[in-house]
Amino acid sequence: MLRCWKHSENRLEDAECTDGGSAASPQSHFPHKAFWVSCSASLLLVIIALALTGHLGLSQPPAESLQLVRITASDQTGLLINQSAVVDLQNDLVTFSITSPANQTSTVLFDIKHGLICYKPMDQESCFLRKMEESDYKNVHSLLQESTHKGQIQLSRNETQRQREFLGVLAGSPVDVSTLEGPLQTLCQHSSVHWTRRVDGPGNQRLVYFCIDICFPSNICVSVCFYYLPE
Repeated sequence: MLRCWKHSENRLEDAECTDGGSAASPQSHFPHKAFWVSCSASLLLVIIALALTGHLGLSQPPAESLQLVRITASDQTGLLINQSAVVDLQNDLVTFSITSPANQTSTVLFDIKHGLICYKPMDQESCFLRKMEESDYKNVHSLLQESTHKGQIQLSRNETQRQREFLGVLAGSPVDVSTLEGPLQTLCQHSSVHWTRRVDGPGNQRLVYFCIDICFPSNICVSVCFYYLPE
């Protein structure tokens, strides 16, 4: 009788492996030994593969939880706004990539779970944070609904509602990147990070430094404009 192992419901069980006879002859000893070595080697490879698969599954979301949506719209001057959004359903994240006509890309990350928005403008080593508000949740929710049905969305210029938001940058209070959640750390790991707060407008004495246009499937395009508040 030859003793080997079988795999049953995530555990190894002792089992008997026979060659069909009542006893093993000396001539059949070597084939049995070769079979045992082959069985052990195969089992070891399976265990290693399962371990690697489990490790990779923890380090990144499964492919089916990621949805890519492309949104095409026009700005107020008629120039085309090309943007894509990656929806991570498992981690409640939506990442926008907005490409300008000059082929420069800004990134806007909606961390729905923690109620934060992070803006990383093109050609800047800076990130800007603010807390999500009710309108932000509504806009992102429209994208979550569409992401499961469409991969390409074309917004009508005549039907698009255009809004403008002003965010004042609190430059005197930088944020320690290590205190941010994982996705925000990854986006801003080589950048300075600052909080912002919504304001009515920059006023006559303040200069708007840049704006980022974000469009949502609900036919709403928001132009988010930044300027620095006095320290």
